Amino acid sequence: MPSTRFFATCAKGVEPILAKELKELGVQNLRTASGGAHFEGSMEAMYRANLWLRTANRVLMRLAVIPCPTPQVLYQNVRHIRWHDWISAQQTLAVDCNCRNSAISHSHFAALKIKDAIVDQIRDSTGSRPDVDTQDPDIRVNAHIANDSCDLSLDASGNGLHMRGYRRQTAEAPIRETLAAAIVELADWNSEGFFIDPMCGSGTILIEAAMKALNYAPGLLRSGKKTFGFQRWRGFNDTCWATLVDEAKDRIRDRIPGRLLGYDMSRRAIEIAKDNITIAGLSHCVRLAKGNVLKLNPSGHTGTIACNLPFGERSGDVEALAPLYKGVGDILKQRCTGYKAYLFTGNLKLAKSIGLRPSRRITLYNGPIECRLLEYELY
Repeated sequence: MPSTRFFATCAKGVEPILAKELKELGVQNLRTASGGAHFEGSMEAMYRANLWLRTANRVLMRLAVIPCPTPQVLYQNVRHIRWHDWISAQQTLAVDCNCRNSAISHSHFAALKIKDAIVDQIRDSTGSRPDVDTQDPDIRVNAHIANDSCDLSLDASGNGLHMRGYRRQTAEAPIRETLAAAIVELADWNSEGFFIDPMCGSGTILIEAAMKALNYAPGLLRSGKKTFGFQRWRGFNDTCWATLVDEAKDRIRDRIPGRLLGYDMSRRAIEIAKDNITIAGLSHCVRLAKGNVLKLNPSGHTGTIACNLPFGERSGDVEALAPLYKGVGDILKQRCTGYKAYLFTGNLKLAKSIGLRPSRRITLYNGPIECRLLEYELY
């Protein structure tokens, strides 16, 4: 069976981590690009990628790359694709499109032309046409137009892969699950010793660390519903998918040799984190308590400290947060000997207030915000 081409998207800076994940899944012809990684494989490989990838935002299946010097040429070339292989007239459809450096410069107009071509082709062959549903479509088409060429793909993930299913509530300034997973991967915790998030908020970093340590596939919590895009495609192999899900469940470890601990000053945040941890089925391996990061004292043990520091969106916030950053640096230096610490921040000026020299500065993007993951080896 010939291989199909796919593209897994991710946050900027995460590409090497995503490529490592894909390599471990055994995909073919892997190569990184800005914002993701290209790979090839079977439909089963794509199912497995959606089930197991921790740092990918979406998996797209490429259908064609077509010329589009004019709207009419775009329409005609889109009509030549065999859409009825993937969507029936009874299903719903949405088209996401972005344009740059092309004669067609209006993304919404291009999306309408692509949608018209798809529904016209299906109507001509069946007598009826799919409806449009921009909120929860059965089939989501992704189009990227650049230099008068249109790269057309089907969104195999549906809802973004960061939507694991465990986070029903969030505390203030939550970090996306896929970015938290990247931080965990970069922290390289070996599942022994302590893993501590002293400002845990909704518990996302702790949950992602626990899932990785337990070999818990991140797509399992949403595997029973048609929440992945490919589950709504014509030709979806339910038997193959069920086998992959059963295999993933069998690979979950019973326990973690180390301990995961989370603290937060907000009692409400601790309640939210506990709920999320319970939904994820991780209450047996993650412990939470109300606590102030400036009173952290894990001396006598070894392990990893990781947290998402607040970075403030207004100038007054930045000035108010400087003592917190300095206090965190003092605590790490005075009480956390034997640990490695990973502090994530979107404010490079505040990072200087920590007062310690990082052994690594890793650039990651939280949406459009350029951030740093700062690694400190605490001898």
